[in-house]
Amino acid sequence: MGESIMEQVEAIIAPVITEQGLELVDVEYVKEGAHWYLRIYIDKEGGVDIDDCTNVSHLVSEVLDKHDPIAQAYMLEVSSPGLERPLKKDEDFERFTGKLVRVLTKEVYQGYKEFTGYLVGLIEDDIVLEYEKERMAIPRAIVDKANLTFEF
Repeated sequence: MGESIMEQVEAIIAPVITEQGLELVDVEYVKEGAHWYLRIYIDKEGGVDIDDCTNVSHLVSEVLDKHDPIAQAYMLEVSSPGLERPLKKDEDFERFTGKLVRVLTKEVYQGYKEFTGYLVGLIEDDIVLEYEKERMAIPRAIVDKANLTFEF
């Protein structure tokens, strides 16, 4: 079985983004209405600006045109992951330890599908949060999404 479009795109664009001193945070390939969108989220220490996004858009467009992993027409969007960036890689969970996060699960876990708390980190294969001095270990296998959440 071959790689998914997302895996192919990530493999093609990651080196280009890394060469610019940026981090590839996430890639989405979604259909909205009649149009397909390839969304690439990038970041760096101190955040990205419009020039970073424009530069990456041009570079990624060139390399994707060369390798052509996507058959149909799509719109390319490059942006910052925003304040509520997704946490996907092990490094994300290490880097954002102590930050407020929101975790959504694919199924009900201990009576809930949504958890918010301060990230303790990854322990074995659980995402560990602390809220009001209680710790909750959520199995990563049932996590649908994990994001930083903005504190007011």
